[in-house]
Amino acid sequence: MRRSRRLSAALVLSTAAGLGLVALPQPAAALTPPVAFTADDLPTWQTNGIVWALAEAHGTVFAGGTFSQVRPPEGGGGTAQNAVNFVALDAATGAPTSCTLSFTIGSGTATVRALAVSPDKKTLYAGGYFGAVNGTQVSSLAAIDIATCTPKANFHPSVSATVRALAVTDDTVYLGGDFSSVGGTAHARYAAVDATSGAVKPFQADVDEPGRAVAVTPDGKNVVLGGDFFTVNGANSHALAVVDATTGGNVRTYPGFIETNSVVKSIDTDATGFYTGNEGTGGGVFDGRIALDLSTLDQRWRDTCLGATQAVKSYEGVVYSASHAHDCSSVGEFPDGRRHHLLAEPTTGTNKLGWFPDTNDGLGEGIGPRAMVISETSDNKYMWVGGEFTTVNGSPAQGLTHFAASPDTGAPSVPSVSAESVKPTETHVRWRAALDTDDTRLTYKVYRNGGATPVYTVDGDSVEWSRPQLSFTDKGVTAGSTYTYRVTATDGAGNTSALSAATTVTVPTSAQKYAAKVLDDGATLYWRYDESATPFVGDTSPGDQSGIHLNGPSLRQTPAAVTGPSTAIGFDGTNQQVYSDKRTTVPSRYSIETWFKTTTGRGGKLVGFGNNTTGSSSNYDKHVYMRNDGRLVFGVWTGTARIITSPDSYNDDAWHHVVATQGDSGMALYVDGDQVGTLGETTNQSYSGYWHVGGDNLNAWPDQPSSNYFAGQIDETAIYPSVLSAAQVQSHYTAASAPADSVQTVRASDDTYVNAGATGTNYGTSSSLAVRGSAAYETYLRFDLPSAPAGTVLKSARLAVKTTTLSSAGSTDDISVRPVTGSWTEAGTTYASRPAVSSTVVGTLSGATDLSTVYSATLDTAALSPALGGSYDLALTSTGTDALWLWSSEASAAENTPQLVLTFGAP
Repeated sequence: MRRSRRLSAALVLSTAAGLGLVALPQPAAALTPPVAFTADDLPTWQTNGIVWALAEAHGTVFAGGTFSQVRPPEGGGGTAQNAVNFVALDAATGAPTSCTLSFTIGSGTATVRALAVSPDKKTLYAGGYFGAVNGTQVSSLAAIDIATCTPKANFHPSVSATVRALAVTDDTVYLGGDFSSVGGTAHARYAAVDATSGAVKPFQADVDEPGRAVAVTPDGKNVVLGGDFFTVNGANSHALAVVDATTGGNVRTYPGFIETNSVVKSIDTDATGFYTGNEGTGGGVFDGRIALDLSTLDQRWRDTCLGATQAVKSYEGVVYSASHAHDCSSVGEFPDGRRHHLLAEPTTGTNKLGWFPDTNDGLGEGIGPRAMVISETSDNKYMWVGGEFTTVNGSPAQGLTHFAASPDTGAPSVPSVSAESVKPTETHVRWRAALDTDDTRLTYKVYRNGGATPVYTVDGDSVEWSRPQLSFTDKGVTAGSTYTYRVTATDGAGNTSALSAATTVTVPTSAQKYAAKVLDDGATLYWRYDESATPFVGDTSPGDQSGIHLNGPSLRQTPAAVTGPSTAIGFDGTNQQVYSDKRTTVPSRYSIETWFKTTTGRGGKLVGFGNNTTGSSSNYDKHVYMRNDGRLVFGVWTGTARIITSPDSYNDDAWHHVVATQGDSGMALYVDGDQVGTLGETTNQSYSGYWHVGGDNLNAWPDQPSSNYFAGQIDETAIYPSVLSAAQVQSHYTAASAPADSVQTVRASDDTYVNAGATGTNYGTSSSLAVRGSAAYETYLRFDLPSAPAGTVLKSARLAVKTTTLSSAGSTDDISVRPVTGSWTEAGTTYASRPAVSSTVVGTLSGATDLSTVYSATLDTAALSPALGGSYDLALTSTGTDALWLWSSEASAAENTPQLVLTFGAP
């Protein structure tokens, strides 16, 4: 969908409202370029076994493998059909065509392992282990006339063993596999035959181990070989070689280029390069992909992800791959964890693109997908995938699936959102980037107080292993007021997620002292743990380094470590933790700060840096952990463990503050504001990774506790790219107990309105409330007020209400808020029995003109303070003629309005 380059109305409104700088969204395509296919799998007929090979011609996809039947897609119509190791399918619909071929053998198990189509799209060549095609005798290599779907009887070269790879030119078929002879002539695992007659050609490229892949360069001059071999024509060249297309003589060998315990399983070419898919066994393997330039035959890039690659396909500047990649940390992407079976990366580099359909491992060796082919029709293009998988995108689908270029129908995931306000001039809304399986760039819209128009719009990039925090600072707020925010994510095709859950924040009347200290001293990660839902931990700092809950730690724990409207997080000491959502490195100068409270006798990690997320890190240091006896250890790794240990224990069920620093002067450890140890160590282990709170690996560290995981509560974790001074540490510790404002929200216990046009009618059960001067409506509200917390007074009060969705709900008139002096009940009050109302105005509601929007009126604290601890009644009245319609507390859309927001603080 084309997007306008001009400034949107939403952005104009945001700027006019003083909401801070707004990023201009960039135009987005239906899919994030250069990805050519959606991740939405299409209905496809299924096999009852493994698909090893795919090819295509004229909108038909050919699949070969080891299976005996195909069946309709899950939930589709039709009945299963016999399909002996081969099926031809409509590239668009995924249904079988009328072409049926049976690949059989007299003894053993027949299989089709390779398929290739001639450049003129008239002939399909099949290789594998079989002795006949539809009864026509062949020997593991066959030619099929595509127009008639019949084997060519005059093409019958005799191949001594399994054919695993094929490549075809106008006049030649190149084959690789396990064989030692073709047509009675010795050919060690690679050979070439005439494309028409099958006669063996004078191409000799002998290797010592099986051939797995073969491809012809676009100019037809060379052939690229891939497999298990260590020598090519007697020369040292493991797994990869380039030979002359006519003679088979070596053009380029690659000694030591690929690890000895790894092989090449797939090769594909395009106009500028060729690409290998690789598989290894054992430790130190190479499982990823290599791009090489055709002009020089040298490496362009190497992707060292772990997880055997079975197929590669280059298309429109992208290398698509089939693998079970589980660890791409070596190229700065996802750490060791779950398997990703389908990936895409540009032909010019190794950074993964936003294309993430997925399968499971499936049958056989548990590899997942094994073959890929692209088919272009007159009105669309399709990526077909075959293999041994039994699910696609989490749903049943065996052996085959396909994806179209359009339409893109999948919506992004719903953003996880939180908000807070630590100063009276702004709120900070932050959300974890959503995930879309075929769009890297998404557009986010922030909605405030239920409004229909976004107050902020911004684009953000994300992939599964990098879902960064995005944030919006709303400066158009009023101290003491409460705001709700919701966020949506939209992809380039216009698919929009559901609204996020609403997050609510009340703006304080004065800055929160502890948070202000942390931010003023330059924290670039600051987790306060005030969220009420998993899995997102918002970062209050400008660094936007959000965290993710793992295994459900306990939220909203009170009392927290610092005074004010704050909560802590609780860990069970078994497997719970929080890890940062952004891969990062730690500078040579840094500080770690957190609060903790525990009675554990099993120790555990409080905060630390490691190279994994959900899995146990293999590199881990720059951490603070607790020993079994409650003493704290701050340690770094320099080839050996370098540690500071506190002299005292702190597992006494009290809140404690710990800061660990390292810089040019060495290491220092502080507890409860005091320095408890130093060490003149200025270095540590260098690697990229993630911050962890509550647990991670501690194996082999001095005085290793019984548990790697901490049992207790943690609060106010911060990371700094600098060394906090002793004075700063002490000031943070002191600020934690400084008096802070507290906010209490009170929902109306009773509400109703009266109507001068229906003097005897009671509206106590209505979902609406109304205010108008003529003909009169009046609204009455009752609140049960709390007492002021000890040592505090009421500093501000605000009445919040929400307009309904009625087309005439908004009002241009001012609405007066007055104390009710007479008696009334929600169930019994009518216009005729309405209570007396004071002439004193304690607040005014103005400008409530929009629909479904929360508005508020600041109230006179002097009028409310005497009523604290008791019941207090308010009336909403008007002298105008424009009615205001509000949701009552009975309405689900009221978002807890009508309500009073009361702020208490020191006198």
